[in-house]
Amino acid sequence: MESPGVKEIWCRRTPSHFLTLTSANAAAMRWPSSLNGGEDGGRGRGLGFIAISYIAIDYLREISPAWHSRLQPALWSILSLIVLSRIPFYKHWVAEFRSALPFLGSVIFLLSAFLFEVLSVRFVTAVLGLDWHRNVNPLPDTGQWLLLAMNEHLPQTVVDILRAHIIGLHHYLMLFIMLGFSVLFDSVKAPGLGLGARYLFTMAIGRLLRTITFVSTILPSPRPWCAVVRYQVPSYPHWWAQKYYVPYASDANAIREVIYQDFAYADPGKLRGDYRPDWGSMSFLIDFLRPTHSEGPSWYHLLKRASGGCNDLLYSGHMLVAVLTAMAWTEAYGGFSSVLIWLLVMHSAQREIRERHHYTVDCVAAIYVGILLWKMTGFLWSSENVSRIKRLAKLERIEARLTRAAKDDNIEEVRKLLEEVESGSQKEGRLSSKLMCLFPLVTVIFTFTIVILAITYTDDG
Repeated sequence: MESPGVKEIWCRRTPSHFLTLTSANAAAMRWPSSLNGGEDGGRGRGLGFIAISYIAIDYLREISPAWHSRLQPALWSILSLIVLSRIPFYKHWVAEFRSALPFLGSVIFLLSAFLFEVLSVRFVTAVLGLDWHRNVNPLPDTGQWLLLAMNEHLPQTVVDILRAHIIGLHHYLMLFIMLGFSVLFDSVKAPGLGLGARYLFTMAIGRLLRTITFVSTILPSPRPWCAVVRYQVPSYPHWWAQKYYVPYASDANAIREVIYQDFAYADPGKLRGDYRPDWGSMSFLIDFLRPTHSEGPSWYHLLKRASGGCNDLLYSGHMLVAVLTAMAWTEAYGGFSSVLIWLLVMHSAQREIRERHHYTVDCVAAIYVGILLWKMTGFLWSSENVSRIKRLAKLERIEARLTRAAKDDNIEEVRKLLEEVESGSQKEGRLSSKLMCLFPLVTVIFTFTIVILAITYTDDG
């Protein structure tokens, strides 16, 4: 009598969700369509419809503020109640608990990146002084030329749509928050905190790379009046620029000579100093921030008034957020709604260029940087069924022993080996019951606080 094969014994012994090492494994690696953006199922359609409804209702602020003031609070109230009603039935709190530390670490990393970025934004604006901002011309931008030419040839309705303020920074953040909460409805693969950790970690890396990029070479703003309106920095350059930039800024012979000598040979004359308040241990920031008498004695108060840079900040931070949201939505959910979000990303890009918040290169660079960074951070969260992949990997390690036991008709050995695979996944899910009762409450309060802060501090773009 022929010995039963590995596949046959495996299927007899184990639950239906375990798979054998056959060609069926490729199908096993795919997440079910309802969780991987399956727009075919009822749950799949729900999230996309809610996202579109949110954007449409919020756009009423432009065409009917009265209806907007009624419908927006109603929408948020309904969504909040629906989310709260699902929390007691959520089955993946163990997975969420494992992702809590990576999520908190990503939050701290992002806040640190923001602090570094704010310091650098102030530096690149202040170091050359307000006179430089008044006198320097914006860079030539072929993307701006193209959009102006399109205005002359496209129908006015199309131009009005391109000009419309359909979506902004806070919309992209809220779309991602919706995506994260949709794990409660099994529309997106759990854990939601894992998805959030990947989003925030990727954004932090993107902000650091952006800061390093724009602080390396100072580019003029597409809006020459920006610095004069927003900042109260000195009108003259910092002494660093007085010595190392001004003597070689426009004289071709001086530039040729400094290249030849590779030394700051020119005499800058008497260097003008800056106001130096007593910031104690933070006094090293004075040369970077260049405070004035009218901006108050606190360095922290000065940073709070930064309100964005007045140089070109390569690449666009707004576009980075938009692209990361679109990438997260595409991987976690997919379907037609992700196509719509990418169209909105393109609309945001042309508006950034049209309204001269950024040059075209800033938006183009943000798109491919965002895509590449998202692809590199899949170790924090992935739409693939990681637990199933781990079980299959463990099964591969015992394949030889399993095959030998099957050939010897040693059913007990086969069962023992398969129980090792099962027990390995079951041990990962045992946590203190008290901890698992407290953790959901803390998580809900913390995430709702983040939502409120996101709405409050990004509503103006």
